[in-house]
Amino acid sequence: MTDDEQIELPRGIALAWGVAANPQRGPKREMSVERIVETAVELADAEGIGAVSMSAVAKRLGFTPMSLYRYVTAKDDLLLLMQEEATGVPTTAYREREGWRAKLLVLFREQLEVYVRHPWILSLPISGSPITPNSSEWMEASLEALDETPLDADERIAVVLAVTGHARWNGTVLAGYTEEARSSGRTDDEVAADESALYDAVISADAYPRLREMIDAGVFVSTQDPFRFGIERTLDGVAAHIASRESGEAPVETVLAGVLDDADVADDKRYRAAARATRDAEKALRQAEKVVRQARRAQGQVLKEARARRDA
Repeated sequence: MTDDEQIELPRGIALAWGVAANPQRGPKREMSVERIVETAVELADAEGIGAVSMSAVAKRLGFTPMSLYRYVTAKDDLLLLMQEEATGVPTTAYREREGWRAKLLVLFREQLEVYVRHPWILSLPISGSPITPNSSEWMEASLEALDETPLDADERIAVVLAVTGHARWNGTVLAGYTEEARSSGRTDDEVAADESALYDAVISADAYPRLREMIDAGVFVSTQDPFRFGIERTLDGVAAHIASRESGEAPVETVLAGVLDDADVADDKRYRAAARATRDAEKALRQAEKVVRQARRAQGQVLKEARARRDA
């Protein structure tokens, strides 16, 4: 591509950036890309993403589906614009915090709130980075939070993705519990208690001793937030990495690379044989662990039946 050539944006992205050509014909009142997207988001929030179709959105607006296609030519473009609308932009609250870590935690919580308000976003397939204005605003804010750190460009993007990934996974679980509570009429605490009771009914100490220990400890009804623990420990790792940079020490992964990098001996026959033997042993270990799990399940079932006969 020469300097004089411009890349042609896909229509959905062009619509998001406001640089797509407007339709030449169509309803002049009460119809616009913005109104179509707002209506689709309202429909998804109320009934889920499965309820969203061009015909359903058109019906809500009082127009024909063909009228919508003059503005949004494909459903995939509509989904992209819906995600853009629902995602919105971060507030400036992170700028009021001191330090990169506090700033990122604010952005983490705000991302999580987006998923709680619009859980259908989580069901949209990830086909790459959403190159849209609002999504770019989130990345810009997260990168700004890292301005005063010594991290390089690759590391900064990696940190941003780690925080985003934590928020998305946390949102996925919360959305699932929220939907279960909504559809069943139970509270979140009742859903967790029922889940714990189910685990309690099927998990024996003989077959799953560690999981049984967790159940007995009440982890499934605990008020502790495991996701907050996870994001905090991830940021601990980033902080340790930053500290090593500031002190002039080699980062941990650089030290390990000198020990674990096998590129310089990849052609050595003895090394290849040893590596192959390691892979075979690991495969055998996985198979053995599978047999052990099956045996434990069978043992648990026999124990359950024996207890049932004894109590009969």
